[in-house]
Parts: sequence; structure tokens; C-alpha cells
Amino acid sequence: MTTPLKRTAPAVPAVPGAAAPVPGRRLRDTARRHGPVLALYGVLKLAGFGSFMYLLDSAGDFRKKHPRFGGGAHTWDVLGTWDGWWYQQIALHGYHPALVPVPGATGLITLQGNSAAFFPLYPALMRVAMEVTGLGPFGAGLLVSVLASFAAALGISAVAAWFGGRRAGLAAAGLWAVWPGSGVEWAVYSDSLYVALAAWALYAVLTRRWLTAGVLTFAAGLNRPTAAALVAALAVAGLLALRRRTDGVARPLTAMLVAPLGLLGYLGWVGHRMGDYGGYFELQSGAWGHEFDYGRQTLDVLTSVPVGHFGYLFALPFADVIGVGVVLLDLALLPLLFRLRPPAVLVVHTVLTLALVLGSQQYFANVSRYLLPAFPLFVPPAVALRRVGLPCLCVLLGIAALASGSYAGYALFELGVP
Repeated sequence: MTTPLKRTAPAVPAVPGAAAPVPGRRLRDTARRHGPVLALYGVLKLAGFGSFMYLLDSAGDFRKKHPRFGGGAHTWDVLGTWDGWWYQQIALHGYHPALVPVPGATGLITLQGNSAAFFPLYPALMRVAMEVTGLGPFGAGLLVSVLASFAAALGISAVAAWFGGRRAGLAAAGLWAVWPGSGVEWAVYSDSLYVALAAWALYAVLTRRWLTAGVLTFAAGLNRPTAAALVAALAVAGLLALRRRTDGVARPLTAMLVAPLGLLGYLGWVGHRMGDYGGYFELQSGAWGHEFDYGRQTLDVLTSVPVGHFGYLFALPFADVIGVGVVLLDLALLPLLFRLRPPAVLVVHTVLTLALVLGSQQYFANVSRYLLPAFPLFVPPAVALRRVGLPCLCVLLGIAALASGSYAGYALFELGVP
């Protein structure tokens, strides 16, 4: 039987009447605790980002593409294309939800694309950044994403450190920088913001800060539909806490009631504006071909790519090969996560995230970024890497960071459809 790892205890509260910490000392303690995580993540991301920009420039294919679809005048323009174009339009012009048929269309795509398919929190923060800094929507989107990516690194580090101490937390932050799909962390995409909210929400449950967890999950529900997995995870954890009566009734119950309101509120608002309360899902299916198909397309890809067949829906060969590798890696890590005996909140969140992503019909090339919220899978390798010396860890992750310019950046933005 596997011996559970020793959990890292929460900080001990100050003793009443004791002298308050000196502000300078508090700042130094914060820098000592979080500085290595932020520094490692930042250096690795800069290496990967530089590699990505070099590959874009050397290939030059982006110069021949439409500015909405992976093109632009400069390499960095690519970071605001595809979904990034939609987020910029929302930040500038807001929403106009509608289900508009494509005249004469009878195939898979029967509706015109509409901004209502993209959740509101990220473009709202872009708008705030535009007002505060004077940046345009592209610069504001990058600013929000980069800051959120560092917040996500700290949150992922905190979750991993809860299992295996600070060295495991440092390794997990490094893995967040180089994981497949990490190319969208510094782009006009909402992924970094969602992972930051989810990581800190899960950590809040682990440390029994129920109201914080509820508010963060509420916010995550305003950012991505994947938040359904986070809402369910918090609900299961809350029910277990109520049964055990370890944290009273009011705080877990309040968290459970608040958590789904962001997700349900946005879906309800879109449905009301469209005159169809299933309008969001109809739009996703009719305009993007995204729908829950119980894993039929995923199975088609997993049985086609290994034998070199690419006749399935939305085939993008090179990016799909990477996607198959990511899926197999995540499925291999899942039993290793179970072996650590994680709390139910992590199990439910991870398993449901995998089920929602792998059970949906969509561009399979995107699977590496869609699975970024399954970051508890970083914990087993992070716990193993804590035994590696810091210089060796930096070399290992540094090599992965340079390579990530291709497998996590270029493959997504130029050889796939992110």
C-alpha cells in the first residue's frame, strides 16, 4: 500500500497580542517564498516564447495568411489571431448575441460565428486594462494573459507544494511553462486566466477557505465553459465537508451556492438574448462544429493517427500527432495522480476536465490547450522531480522550454487552429 505524502500545513495564524510583522520583513518573506517560482516560470516562458517567435520568423508562413487566421505584419501579431481576434472585438464592441443562419448551408457549419461563443470575464479585463493603461486591445489582452499566467504558476505551485513541499511546487510551475499547449499562455487567449482562477480555487478548497473557493469558481464560470468541472468538484468537496461537519454548514453551503452562478448566469443571459435558452450550445455546434459526442471523434483520431490516416473531421496532421501524444501522456499520469491519494476535489476536477475535453467533437489539434486546466496531472512528475537537484532541473526544463516553441507554440498557431 502506498504511503500518502505528508501534506504541507497552512500558515499558522498570528498569536493575539503578538507584534505585527515588520512590512519590510513581510515583503522579504513573500519574495523568498514566491520569487523562485516566478523567476523560474518567467525565464522558461521567455525561452519558449523566443523560440516560438524565431520559428515563426524563419518559416515566414504567417506573412501569407489573413490577419484573422494566423497572419500579420509581425511575428507577434499571430498571438492576437484566431480566438484572439474575437476577444479583441468583444473588448472594443461588446456582445450582440444572435443565431444567424448561413444562407443555403446544409453541412456541418450552418450558423455564422458570433462573439457570444466567448465568455465575458477575459475581454472585460482587457477593457479595464485598455482604460487604465491606454493600450489597444491586442496589448491589453497580452498584459492580462501574461499577468494571469504568473498567477497561475503560483497557484499550481501551491497545489503541488501541498503534496510534496516547495521543491515540488517549483517543479510544477516549471512544467506549467513548458507543457504542451503552453503557447497560448502568452497570447490573447483566456486560458491563463482560467487556469489561475481554477488553481487558486482548488487550493482554497484544500486549505478550507470555502468562501474564497466559491468566489473564484464563480469568476471561472464567467471565463470558460470548462468551469463546469470546477463547479462539480467544489460541490462534491462541499458535500463531503457537510457530511463530516468539519467546517460547519454555512461556509461550504454558501460556496456551493455561489460557485455555479457565473457559468449559469452567462449561459442564461446568452439564451435570453437569443430567444433560445440552449442558444450557446446551438451556436457552438452550428458555427464551430463543437459539440459533446461522447468521445466518438477522439476515438476516431486515436485510431487513425497511429496508422497515418487523416480522413477524420478537422484533420491537421502534425498538430494532431502532438495531440495524440498529449492525450496518452495525460491518461498515463492519471493513475499516478490517484496513487498519491488526492482529495476528492482534485480527482473530480481532473477526471471531469478530461471527460469534457475528450468527449467533445472539436479541432483535435487544440486538445493540448484544452487540457491545460487538468494541471493536477502536473503533481506526480513534480513530486518525482523534487529529488532532482536544482541545476539539473533547470537544464531539463530549459531544454523543454526551447522545444516548446515548436510543440506548444508553432504547432498550435501555424500548423493547427488554436
